Amino acid sequence: MMQEARNWHIRVREVIVRYLKALGPGLVAGASDDDPCGIGTYAQTGALLGYAQLWTALFTFPLMIAIQEMVARIALQTGCGLAEIIRRHYSRSVLYGCVLLLAICNTFTVGADLGAMAASANLLIGIPFFYWLTAMALLILVLEIFLDYHRYARLLRLLTLSLFAYVLVLLVVPQDWSAVLRGTFLPTLHFSRAYLFNLVAALGTTLSPYIFFWQASQEIEEQVGIGRCAPESGQQVTAGMLRWMRTDVATGMFLSNFFMWCIIVTAASTLHRYQITEIDSAVTAARALEPLAGRFASLVFALGIIGTGLLAVPVLAGSTAYAVAETCKWQRGLYFHLRQAPGFYGVIAVSTLVGAAINLSGLNPIRALYYAAILSGLVAPPLLVLIMLIGNNPIIMRERRNGTLSNVLGWITTLMMSAAMVALVVNLWVSK
Repeated sequence: MMQEARNWHIRVREVIVRYLKALGPGLVAGASDDDPCGIGTYAQTGALLGYAQLWTALFTFPLMIAIQEMVARIALQTGCGLAEIIRRHYSRSVLYGCVLLLAICNTFTVGADLGAMAASANLLIGIPFFYWLTAMALLILVLEIFLDYHRYARLLRLLTLSLFAYVLVLLVVPQDWSAVLRGTFLPTLHFSRAYLFNLVAALGTTLSPYIFFWQASQEIEEQVGIGRCAPESGQQVTAGMLRWMRTDVATGMFLSNFFMWCIIVTAASTLHRYQITEIDSAVTAARALEPLAGRFASLVFALGIIGTGLLAVPVLAGSTAYAVAETCKWQRGLYFHLRQAPGFYGVIAVSTLVGAAINLSGLNPIRALYYAAILSGLVAPPLLVLIMLIGNNPIIMRERRNGTLSNVLGWITTLMMSAAMVALVVNLWVSK
């Protein structure tokens, strides 16, 4: 009996170790999805609408898994990133349009994220905003360009823990759990401008275009790192590889949506309850929490923005660099040194520094986060259509084409994002 118990513990430990080792691109993609842009959007959603859009955290969970599993499977099957596949199989106008939209959206979001990080750091330690902005941009660049890939990948995984700050905030704030459950499981829909703006922003920052490109490129980097394939070369995709990839994706997307849910609940139960419906800066958001939920909640909110920004900004700049480098046929990959892939790292530097410079225009950080999320919501539909076409293309995917469930969830996601975008545009046009 003792031996059986010992063997059971060994088997459990082995499964846990294999599970933790499987976590990588999906975990980082999911966690980076809750970047300062996402945090600001979810906080604004909860503050303005209370629990009315809490259902989106549950509803988008299977949709996110479907899309991220699709892009990961595409990358494993082809050995190519998304931009590389588009370049090989579609017209140049489609390729250039997708990459240009991605670069604009990502760079604007980098700026919004860096601005929120600097404003939050200024709240904690009263060093001027400009110095925090400069220091954070340079720190991220140094780590992404000069740190060894394996160490950098571990650092990104470690930074995902910063999101648990919002679980702590949730736990210290009194909740009306019956209202929380109703908001989670009973969707409410109406067509006011505020509701549609928040819906498109929430969907845009949840189903973010940059995590599509990052997931695909990082799947290849992970395989190269363990010696399974070379860049731009296909490989035999085994059932075991797909199983662990799906475990990684499901874990990352679950955590992404769970933290989204925590942030909306926290804002709804504090800011909305006390009729603070407009968040106009990071300082306002954090300070508004202090008298309602205590100094601890205020500090954790600010620290969470900084931690998630350190994770998300490299992912944003990196996804832009992968897309541009694949388009231009440059050497690319974080496992290369600077001298081996100067164009790739040059794009990372330009995206980060231009994003930082956007803040010098005086744009409000939290307002920038909100509109960056809306921009993501407008960019996502055409990219989703392309991903669905690639996933069903027998020439590209062969026996690894989308199954019925992937197609159903994928097209629902595409139609939902498109419908939200159209509803917002029509609402803006009619209300002129």
